[in-house]
Amino acid sequence: MRFDGKVAIVTGGASGIGLATVKQLLAEGAKVMVADYTDKLRDVLVSLKHPNVLGIRVDVSKENEVKALIDQTVKHFGTIDFVFSNAGVSSSAAATEETSEEWDRVMGINLKGEFLVDKYALEVMLSQKKKGAIVNMTSILGLVGNPQSVTYCATKGGVIAMTRSMAIRYAKEGIRVNAIAPGYVETPILNGLTSEMRVVLENAHPIGRLGQPEEIARVVCFLLSEEASFITGVTLPVDGGYTAQ
Repeated sequence: MRFDGKVAIVTGGASGIGLATVKQLLAEGAKVMVADYTDKLRDVLVSLKHPNVLGIRVDVSKENEVKALIDQTVKHFGTIDFVFSNAGVSSSAAATEETSEEWDRVMGINLKGEFLVDKYALEVMLSQKKKGAIVNMTSILGLVGNPQSVTYCATKGGVIAMTRSMAIRYAKEGIRVNAIAPGYVETPILNGLTSEMRVVLENAHPIGRLGQPEEIARVVCFLLSEEASFITGVTLPVDGGYTAQ
């Protein structure tokens, strides 16, 4: 199995793309620490019924909680080999309608949160002098503009630039850092869509449908694996052709 005995952290791992990635990592032999802010984390862990999974409730925008995540992972599993920095929140507002409080909230989770998780995981990888791989979550809206998602686009664009910079900085230490940019995916965040809006989103992708969490998870696991050993600093769209238009 590709990840036999390896240790992975997945933030935002209790639902959607994060949970699909947790399941695939476990199926391929990894030990996984699931980090999420939801009150349903314990129920998710029970439903997985797997001896190699643990969980911790974390607000990734808070440095002390991220440090606790890293410390607990090392305490229980001994090391960190992989990180999928996936926790995030949505935001929909034009620049003139956005509040500074909402800007701070979304920036704190989507950009600062990914930075903190990467930062402290990198410290472990470097201290243990071992290879590692990180995949950061960005979005098609980090690659193209959206007039109604100014703050969200800013955070996702920031993740792309951060990913490139980290990749260059740590390449010689054997640590690869990449990002994925999904299109619209069938996750709980879309549960409130009207049928008309769902059709609009489906048609926005040349492939003619929304993505499935498992499709994104397979790409995450590819980038974490040795199959992607010569890939670093890349932001890979997984978007049904959305950004090809």
